[in-house]
Amino acid sequence: DMPKRKRDALILENQDLRDAIKPREVWFYSLNFNNTLRWQPGRAGEGETTLYFVQYKQRDIHRHGTLVSALWEHSQGFSGLLCHTVYGQSKWQNKEECWGIQSHFCDLTEETSDAYEPYYGRVQAALDGVQSDWSLSCRFTPWRETMIGPPTIKVVHSNKFIKIKLQAPRSAYRRKRGSTIPMTNYYDLQYQVFIINNLLDEVMLVYEGKDKVIKIEDLKLGVSYCIVARTSVLALGRSSAYSSRRCIVLL
Repeated sequence: DMPKRKRDALILENQDLRDAIKPREVWFYSLNFNNTLRWQPGRAGEGETTLYFVQYKQRDIHRHGTLVSALWEHSQGFSGLLCHTVYGQSKWQNKEECWGIQSHFCDLTEETSDAYEPYYGRVQAALDGVQSDWSLSCRFTPWRETMIGPPTIKVVHSNKFIKIKLQAPRSAYRRKRGSTIPMTNYYDLQYQVFIINNLLDEVMLVYEGKDKVIKIEDLKLGVSYCIVARTSVLALGRSSAYSSRRCIVLL
């Protein structure tokens, strides 16, 4: 038999490795409901043979008090981020496509497809036959936390005006027949349209509202103009990034 001191040293060494490879900063990144779980490698850094295992769960009904929930969260590997408490004990599900992977992200869009329900993800690392404890994400409710993308813009112009056609961003969620669902199904969207006068290097807000077609007149001939737009959700006080530029010269 292995001497007790050697066995204890081996257990301690394994515990050190378990702690060192435990994933850090587990969080959901979401744009237009394309929901991916992401994480950083443990403090040991990235080993060439480190593998990651992902599980997810939907919050259950409110059965447990805050203290019990906080203790449960801590026992599940809560990483010290300011998270909401976990309610309920619904079962963790394996994400088969992210079971023994080397990347630091996992697409959970299909598994988090109810925009109004809270979800959690957790990640475990394994290296040289040693498994870390699980690292838990904060609570993720897609409708509250997804970032909204900018509208797509199409510019039609004559020598007197510019007509701008806006299309709402589409979500990653799909209908049963496969088509993607527009973000307008989930939010009351508004648009802001800006025009950039490249000659004067000026940016002007020319429209703010819900219209999908905007006409801009009184522009100067021979001047290069660029159009950008962004989406806003007033209920959440949130705006998208700017769209790509569409540039024209009125002749």
